[in-house]
Amino acid sequence: MERAAVTLDPSYLEYPKRRRGYDHDLYDWSAIHARKPVIWPTNKSVAVWVCVGLEWFPITPSDTPFRAPGHMQTAYPDYRHYTARDYGNRVGVYRLLNAFANAGVKASFATNSVIAERYPALVADIVSAGHEIIAHSTDMNGTIATGLPIDAERALIAKSLDMLERATGTRPTGWLSIARSQSWDTPDLLKRAGLRYCCDWVNDELPYRFKNGLINLPLNHELSDRQIITVQQQSADSYAQQMRDAFDWLASETTGRILPLHVTPYIMALPYRIGALEDLLIELAARSQAWMATGGEIIDAWEAQQ
Repeated sequence: MERAAVTLDPSYLEYPKRRRGYDHDLYDWSAIHARKPVIWPTNKSVAVWVCVGLEWFPITPSDTPFRAPGHMQTAYPDYRHYTARDYGNRVGVYRLLNAFANAGVKASFATNSVIAERYPALVADIVSAGHEIIAHSTDMNGTIATGLPIDAERALIAKSLDMLERATGTRPTGWLSIARSQSWDTPDLLKRAGLRYCCDWVNDELPYRFKNGLINLPLNHELSDRQIITVQQQSADSYAQQMRDAFDWLASETTGRILPLHVTPYIMALPYRIGALEDLLIELAARSQAWMATGGEIIDAWEAQQ
């Protein structure tokens, strides 16, 4: 039986942004080897950036536009997961602060603004220790994706920044979306809100600039404790060894690179894991090629060389 011919509408294959590079106009495609070399302060080759996710999970999750990773899972009230997350803010974060102090490391704390409202002493302790505060939405129901009305997204960003500024006296210049998720509008909304950089796009090992002037500081999720320990079910010692391996490889390359360590208080600061992290930080800080830096410091150093 002969099959009837199907005529394809020519417009089916048309896509106005199909070309070499990306299917968007937010920034230009760039191979890392073709760029101007970057050298970090005092001729260091690897910027080690510790970013802490400081999060508050409402006991009743919102799935609008989506449920955040790590959110409540069982029938509500889900006290088991709620209190496990709260452990990070009551106990874990102070273990991290001690580990950072012992290693001489300054970190970036990507902070839900509700943390500043509910636990002002915690945020004060972070700031007094010299760490950087990055905006991380309002709470873990404050997710962003296309479909969220633009006015609601704009208000979410503004509320996050306003609450953190009231608590710390300084308006954040960096932004990390929950789950690194953005809408089509997010880069412009972040720029218009006065933010200097975001950490949501993971496709590089150096900062790069959007066409609107916003800078992206890549925070690779493959290097996070959530991915390695929670998703892949590997040990803290395995996590630490993988970070050492990553550092060694980056240090062997011919120009500056960034090694982001994204850690979560309720994951990495448990008593059987924190030792591996502290030992790792002390070891990396002692490496001759390592520059231990906050996100803002990395942006300053990178921008000065462009």
